[in-house]
Amino acid sequence: MEELISVEYRMTSDPDHGQMHSHDAFEIYMFHHGKCRYLIHQECYELLPGDILLMNGMTLHKPNVPAGCEYVRSHVHFSPEVVKGLLETIQASEVLEIFESCGHFLIRTNDYNGLNEVETIFKRLSEVGNNEDRTTKLNVWENKLLIGQLLIRVHALLREVKCDTLPNKRGKTYHAERITQFIQNNFHEPLTISTIAKQLNLNKSYISHVFKEITGFTVMEYVMACRLKHAKYLLETDWDKSIKQIAYESGFENPAHFSRFFKEKQHLAPKDYRKQRLLFYQ
Repeated sequence: MEELISVEYRMTSDPDHGQMHSHDAFEIYMFHHGKCRYLIHQECYELLPGDILLMNGMTLHKPNVPAGCEYVRSHVHFSPEVVKGLLETIQASEVLEIFESCGHFLIRTNDYNGLNEVETIFKRLSEVGNNEDRTTKLNVWENKLLIGQLLIRVHALLREVKCDTLPNKRGKTYHAERITQFIQNNFHEPLTISTIAKQLNLNKSYISHVFKEITGFTVMEYVMACRLKHAKYLLETDWDKSIKQIAYESGFENPAHFSRFFKEKQHLAPKDYRKQRLLFYQ
């Protein structure tokens, strides 16, 4: 696997509102200021300044930022291979377990000294990443050490946080999460807003309105994002399955529709995507 470290510090640009997305890297995300609901897998988080999200990038995720609102955040994407050797040497491999076991986790803490330390590491990572000599051996090693330091600091915060200390979700957020969970479990079946409304005993118009408000996209956009992610997984992991089989197993109405949709979103035909990923793993 190609080693990867990609960092952005205190970004203020508009996020990509168009799609749920996933990626191969692990991600540490810190919310600094503004307004954002973050959708990850089946959960919606109303973020507060200082919140830290730990994500296995393969879990579908997307920020939802109201128009005209500020949105300041930092994040780093990294391949675990970058730091595994270092962490094994210092006997700290457990700091990666949260990414592999949970898929995602929200850290919300009043340890302001700890949060300041995390932000300081983000800032230094950004400085090293923007250095003209960032590819020198010295800077490559500093990047690895900083990622290791960030993981250890975040792990310390993680141990102080209990899941049951997070606020209970009610109302619209609760219903949006019920909808995402239902879709995650049933995206491979024929789905319409009417069928979802019937299964969840909710009004069809209410489902459309609340899901768009909380997540930033429509119910069917989320359905298609789940289908696309599953199709990508099958293309990468099950080489013997035909494109037709993958289309139907992922919930697409027919192979032609699958191919058109896949190419529109990935800019590659399914068979070409499979070839590309096969070369990546060789």
